[in-house]
Amino acid sequence: MSLQTVPEATEHRPNRPEDVQVTEAEARLRDDIRLLGRILGDTVRDQEGADVFELVERIRQTSIRFHRDEDRLARRELEQILDSMSTSETVRIVRAFSYFSHLANIAEDQNNIRQMRARSAGKNGGSGVLAETLAHAKAAGISADGLRDFFKTALVSPVLTAHPTEVRRKSTMDREMEVARLLDRRERVALTAEEADASDEQLRREVLTLWQTNLLRRTKLTVLDEVANGLSFYDYTFLREVPRLLNALEDRLEEGGEQASAELASFLRMGSWIGGDRDGNPFVTADVMRGTLRLQSSRVMQFYLEELHVLGSELSIAAHLADVSEELRNLAERSPDTSPHRSGEPYRLAVSGIYARLTATAEKLEVEITRRPVGKGAPYASVKELQADLDVLHRSLISNNARVIARGRLRLLRRAVDCFGFHLARLDIRQNSAVHERTIAELMDAANPGMSYLALGEDARISLLTNELRSTRALVSPFVKYSDETMGELNVFHAAAEAHAKFGSDAIPQCIISMCKGMSDMLEVAVLLKEVGLVHPSGRSAINIVPLFETIEDLQASSGIMDRMLSLHDYRRLVDSRGSVQEVMLGYSDSNKDGGFVTSGWELYKAEINLVEVFERHHVRLRLFHGRGGSVGRGGGPSYDAIIAQPGGAVNGQIRITEQGEIISSKYSNAEVGRNNLEILAAATLEASLLHPRQSAPRREYLTAMDELSNLAFKAYRGLVYETEGFVDYFWSSTVINEIATLNIGSRPASRKKTRAIEDLRAIPWVFSWAQCRLMLPGWYGFGSAVEQWIAEHPDKGMPFLKELYSEWPFFRMLLSNMDMVLAKSSIAIASRYAELVPDEALREKIFGRIRREWHASIESLLDIMGQDRLLQGNPLLERSVRHRFPYLDPLNHVQVELLKEHRAQNPDEQVLRGIQLTINGISAGLRNTG
Repeated sequence: MSLQTVPEATEHRPNRPEDVQVTEAEARLRDDIRLLGRILGDTVRDQEGADVFELVERIRQTSIRFHRDEDRLARRELEQILDSMSTSETVRIVRAFSYFSHLANIAEDQNNIRQMRARSAGKNGGSGVLAETLAHAKAAGISADGLRDFFKTALVSPVLTAHPTEVRRKSTMDREMEVARLLDRRERVALTAEEADASDEQLRREVLTLWQTNLLRRTKLTVLDEVANGLSFYDYTFLREVPRLLNALEDRLEEGGEQASAELASFLRMGSWIGGDRDGNPFVTADVMRGTLRLQSSRVMQFYLEELHVLGSELSIAAHLADVSEELRNLAERSPDTSPHRSGEPYRLAVSGIYARLTATAEKLEVEITRRPVGKGAPYASVKELQADLDVLHRSLISNNARVIARGRLRLLRRAVDCFGFHLARLDIRQNSAVHERTIAELMDAANPGMSYLALGEDARISLLTNELRSTRALVSPFVKYSDETMGELNVFHAAAEAHAKFGSDAIPQCIISMCKGMSDMLEVAVLLKEVGLVHPSGRSAINIVPLFETIEDLQASSGIMDRMLSLHDYRRLVDSRGSVQEVMLGYSDSNKDGGFVTSGWELYKAEINLVEVFERHHVRLRLFHGRGGSVGRGGGPSYDAIIAQPGGAVNGQIRITEQGEIISSKYSNAEVGRNNLEILAAATLEASLLHPRQSAPRREYLTAMDELSNLAFKAYRGLVYETEGFVDYFWSSTVINEIATLNIGSRPASRKKTRAIEDLRAIPWVFSWAQCRLMLPGWYGFGSAVEQWIAEHPDKGMPFLKELYSEWPFFRMLLSNMDMVLAKSSIAIASRYAELVPDEALREKIFGRIRREWHASIESLLDIMGQDRLLQGNPLLERSVRHRFPYLDPLNHVQVELLKEHRAQNPDEQVLRGIQLTINGISAGLRNTG
């Protein structure tokens, strides 16, 4: 952690590719990392003593020497140093290397911001990727009015989830954000000598506070803790940047000179699963959901009140100096504000009246606020009433030649109210189809003595459920005592109905069915919703019923299920009542665990093609909801590329995408980065919908080749994971899966059932475990052998055809690009150390030997198809970032293996488990997108 934290990018390295020319931005990045590394090193020396500091430096320099020069002696020396440390020393070393990864991430993020701003500044005042896409649309002949019409029915919705892949505590994140703020200020402001000294001291203060802050949570998070953590990102980014983005887009569309008759539709809507996702989480109850909605509403109401408070101070316009409209005057007269100081200031009086009514609304909604009004007001019956009052202010300013004032804080507030309402985020409720099935079975069997719903076939269930949908009588009886599970489910649906009445229908617009496998799974939910009044026997629905297809088999069946559902009169009436829009969610995580990376990606793509065809035939608009994780093994990767690579017709102006775990904090904890990521989603949706013609569908021979590759990769993956005897034992022994469960990073259990079976394990800990041991197996396994076998079976086409696929087909290019990144972060040498944790030597050799061969084959095939000599050759910035991280990651991996041996040998020292948990944190920070 000294001045030489990052090796000079320009110095010669033997047997290494030519270094990319160091830009000014990269030089600044290196300076930032060195600055933070030096401060961290000073902190370690001051807090832990010179001996610990010198040990850290020896490990760091030896690891760099090994990686830089491939020095085998350095590797042995590194292992000797690490193996000779006491447990106490090990914990200190792990903390130092972990914090370095966190600080390096901050510096990289600041560098990304720096480059993002430089790109925008160089585009004749352009504002990023969205501006570029609008320019493309204009060049394609799409008018501003045409774009406004597109946005009227468009929907772009990032959906935050509480999936536990963020290992950092909010306390450490807050300190890291302060470090980022200080670096940013040094970048943008010409500091005086005194200010520079103060900035250095503040940086040292923040790093010291970080060092003295627990990296690990001591207690398990509750669901409402997760809700509160999720809400912080509204303060950081969403509450201000969503309105600003939409207003900026509106301004761009008016640059032609003619003003639009109506304002741009607020197509960007935030969604959330936090507090509504019950699948496998017994802690999400009806009361927790009510608490979630109150917390969300409290956050947005507090924001509105704070903005109104400042707006009132800004609108000091005197009636005798500027005209006001009659409706504004009437609004001011209804204000309870009797202060003589504001008697001649109608806008301030009107704002005071709005403030009073909004405060009364918060009380009516039973949400906490800290501000109090100057007088009593009647609560708003709906958010539309609040909008109407704000519109009065707007129209009065516009009509009296004060447009520039109307375009300030008032405009942003009006847009925020349109985006967030009284509910802030649209909360989805989600549950597993098996739970719905058991609930319906209990209700049906109680209502029809002698019936066994679970014994009925699918057709009989469909008939029974459709009859129940038309029935005007209640299925639930007050005279029957139902099981706790059934009562819990009914209570949640009742709470959803209450939320609609209290906060409006946007508060909970979707009910998602996990592991949806048939028509009855969807009809069961419709019946349960009818019991609480959200579905009416006449065929109206107040909520979207959304099937989630997750496994390979379910993805393959999805279009057939939806074809039959849309042909079913009683269900089709519900869809038509929702504007003839049907949402379908596709699960990336479980399909990957089920069939491997290649097959998962391909079956998702095929499912989309088939769903588009079915929905077009039924004249229903398809909205896809992509359940992507942060890691490539769970569908992650660059959002823009993923959206653009969708098959023709699959986006169609509307898209929802999950944002999970550490990806939320990396994308949205900084307002500027957050705004850019929101722009990327909007731009990609626009481009995929309007600028990618349907005839760009891949050639039939491409689809056939991909089918064959997928089948071969599927066979290889399933052969290893599900058909190799002893693989379950290998996995549980060679990874940190057991130890991950001891981290307090989420409220949800790691497995669906209390078994060791891979089928029952959740996708997140599955992927997380493989990342920790640096194999990243879910992100590539099966690809190498599939390519080798396909070429052997198609010698006439061979490698040239696969290269053509890569150059001509965005889907295949994205698939390989993501694999390129994953394999670059892997290390077969490190993974071999984890394999040594498997006590059965024969099992270890059998399985790790297969993994090693496939790893080499996958890299060789990937490089050949992409025309690269090394991984990440086409992305030099990421290549350098990954390369510079390895010397700091490898010691953590080595220590983790040794600590795992101690822990599993029943070492009673609590510091051993704590050391393992700290290494998990540090390795996650170094790899970034781990789960």
